Amino acid sequence: MGLRSRTSRPVPPLTVATRQGVAVGIATAAYGVSFGALAVAAGLDVWQTCVLSLLMFTGGSQFALVGVLASGGVSAGPAAIASAVLLGSRNAAYGMRMKPVVGGNGWLRDAAAAWITIDESTAVALAQDDPAARRRGFWVTGAVVYIGWNLTTLIGALIGDLLGDTRAYGLDAAAAAAFLGLLWPRLKSHQTIAVAGAAAVLAAALTPVVAPGLPVIAAALVAVLVGTTNWLGSRDEPQAEAGT
Repeated sequence: MGLRSRTSRPVPPLTVATRQGVAVGIATAAYGVSFGALAVAAGLDVWQTCVLSLLMFTGGSQFALVGVLASGGVSAGPAAIASAVLLGSRNAAYGMRMKPVVGGNGWLRDAAAAWITIDESTAVALAQDDPAARRRGFWVTGAVVYIGWNLTTLIGALIGDLLGDTRAYGLDAAAAAAFLGLLWPRLKSHQTIAVAGAAAVLAAALTPVVAPGLPVIAAALVAVLVGTTNWLGSRDEPQAEAGT
């Protein structure tokens, strides 16, 4: 009986949020090795790679930037910046959603919260029901990802610098694999599957004929169009309601 009572005791919400934040943070930080190696392969120095992670700190935009630079060189700079800004703009929407959760505690704290407002910290925070657990999940996830991402970026940059052309080891495919790993769990409705499929087909069709970076922007417009028209959204909602 004593053992049963101990094992059935509910885990405190703050503990759950901390565990989830650490787990997600460590898993996400592992991608930093790929970014560091890819950035060096694209022509950036070790210190330039590390500064990108320290100041930019948004994985999707960082992968997009070095990916375009790797395929088009310095001439692809404007397209690389446009792709990075487009992908990073989603963090502004996250910021508006997270302001009531972690904001209002002084400008220094708000600035720190803005710095670590990313996919992972937002997702872990909003997965909690308790307000205090939401704040804990946000800060723990953001801190673990930031510290881990910068450490693994340095490791990846050093490995890439020592190995030379990391594309010979297949690391140039790591960015696509990282994006697919982030995307796959989000494909839970007809609408998201349609957006992902249409965007992939459009990007693949445009890649051989337009400047590097433009396929990413064109693919993002698919999501904007579907979101504006709510195509397939009305069909998914009744199905979800019928299942509840």
